[in-house]
Amino acid sequence: MTQFNVLLKKEWRENFRNYKVFWIPIVFILFGIIEPVTNYFMPQILDSVGNLPDGAVIEIPPPEPEEILVAVMGQYQLIGILVLVLAYMGSVAGERKNGTATLLYVRPLSYRSYFLSKWILASAIGMLSVWSGLLAAYYYTFLLFERVDFTKFLKFGATYSLWILLIVSLVLLMSAALPNAGLAAAGSLLLIFVFQLIDGLLGTYWTVSPLKIPGYAAQWLLDGPKPEDFWWTIGIGILLVFAMILAGIRSSKANASKTKV
Repeated sequence: MTQFNVLLKKEWRENFRNYKVFWIPIVFILFGIIEPVTNYFMPQILDSVGNLPDGAVIEIPPPEPEEILVAVMGQYQLIGILVLVLAYMGSVAGERKNGTATLLYVRPLSYRSYFLSKWILASAIGMLSVWSGLLAAYYYTFLLFERVDFTKFLKFGATYSLWILLIVSLVLLMSAALPNAGLAAAGSLLLIFVFQLIDGLLGTYWTVSPLKIPGYAAQWLLDGPKPEDFWWTIGIGILLVFAMILAGIRSSKANASKTKV
């Protein structure tokens, strides 16, 4: 446990020194605020840049507040995922390249503690970021439009949090398994977007899949997903997180053996 605490403090210092603990949440908060604000001022924006004839009036029906929160999640599905991948693609691979990992590997090291310390810090910052952004979106949506039922919002955020844990776990696994940060980022993004594309094209043929988690999160803002499909999906998603953690620990150990040789 002492070794784990030391490694966890090391990860915290690194995330603090390179400002990840600040700039990642700020990015999520900004996108959480931009979506409701842009929707609120959209008629004025179109009026100012639309070059419409005099007297023309733009009437855009206001979006439902639930639609705005889903749109925020859509921003996170692209920008948010990219931010997390770029932030943590070098967590393990980068240390192997700059020699930090070599200094650690020559000591009696618990690879479980090594990988878990990175996973816990990255997951904590991911959770802090997504919840900060969603709460900012919820507040501005309430301020500019209408209130969304807070219980539904909590279910929406909790479900989407599991998706963020899957993304963080995949990025760290790729960083542990692949030789450099660039390949880790490319492998992570390729897997994420290819599988999402497959689910978008063929997803109507199955209802239980970790790829359905963002969709089920959005459904909580409406009538809610079917309980059986939802809980099977959540269960598989949690098992997949644990599987990627175990694979990341084994990959760290395997690459440590190569480094020592």
